[in-house]
Amino acid sequence: MTERRLAPLSALSTLTRRPRVELPAAPRTPLPAEPVARPRMVDNAVYSDGRRVATPDSAEESREELGLGEGRLAWLGLYRPDAGELGALAELFDLPELAVEDAIKAHQRPKFERYGSTLFVVLKAARYLDAAEEVEFGELHLFLGRDFAITVRHSESPDLSRVRRRLESEPALLAKGSEAVLYATLDAVVDGYRPVVDGLANDIDEIETQVFGGDPGVSRRIYELSQEVLEFQRAAQPLTGILVAITAGFDKYGVDEELRSYLRDVADHVAQVTERVEGFRLQLRDILTVNATLVAQRQNEEIRELTETSIAQGEEVKKISAWAAILFAPSLVGGVYGMNFDHMPELDEWWGYPFALLLMFGVSLTLYVVFKRRDWI
Repeated sequence: MTERRLAPLSALSTLTRRPRVELPAAPRTPLPAEPVARPRMVDNAVYSDGRRVATPDSAEESREELGLGEGRLAWLGLYRPDAGELGALAELFDLPELAVEDAIKAHQRPKFERYGSTLFVVLKAARYLDAAEEVEFGELHLFLGRDFAITVRHSESPDLSRVRRRLESEPALLAKGSEAVLYATLDAVVDGYRPVVDGLANDIDEIETQVFGGDPGVSRRIYELSQEVLEFQRAAQPLTGILVAITAGFDKYGVDEELRSYLRDVADHVAQVTERVEGFRLQLRDILTVNATLVAQRQNEEIRELTETSIAQGEEVKKISAWAAILFAPSLVGGVYGMNFDHMPELDEWWGYPFALLLMFGVSLTLYVVFKRRDWI
């Protein structure tokens, strides 16, 4: 891979320097300050017996410092380096090409690979944003060799400066080499999972309260939180396989006994996290089922109430219809006789008026009996 070298800043400033022209002072509106670009080489140190003996300005100087004594360790921390910078590091420290490509592209799943004497580890840090109920992930790549440790971050988390300070405060641990950097980084990543687990547990408790409180918007919250749990599970679960692979190489690569116990402790913590996350996934699945059942029950209750209301309204309509039909018969007869025609049947007979009344009463009584038998009235 071709090394790309940049000209020193002093040289660039000399080339671009122009004669200064004095201009009359004029009032100017202050411009907003431009954001300062974060340096890609966050920290660069060389250690001997666990103590910092040099803070080189470049990776080349770190490589030179390693040749000044036995048992030295160079630890370079980078933040979102470009392909040229990683290519230069690959040539200086003989990094595997495939691993460098992964580090450049990022967006890798957690994994552990061994390329000869060089280890390549990808980790996913996580932190929980309670307000948004989202898990924010940060990707971290580690290149670990006999005398060097290179960490490449593609996000703000995890905070490796704390890891470095911790190891520098324990020289005996840092003196164990790059394996100590791997342990401390794994420990920091796994410790960062605990607040995430607590945040998820708290939100699940809130969701259970919403479900049994009849909140109609809880289904969406359950679904979105389930997706966050699945993403977190994809980040944490591969650590089990990574630690198994590391543990399998303890004897073959002569890992220090103290580091072995530390890594086993990290493996126990990972197992606890993965078990809880799997429990969250199953719990949310059950909560979603219970919520669907409760929603169906509420819908059935509403349908039953609507049905009962419709039946009651139907009964009232039948009663009204029945009485309307009973009153319609005398109204019809009375309406016919009320038209005052000159020639009408029985108009001149004495029994005409009683017959009309009897007819209206008889029809009404017959209709009443019919509707009564059918329970309409």
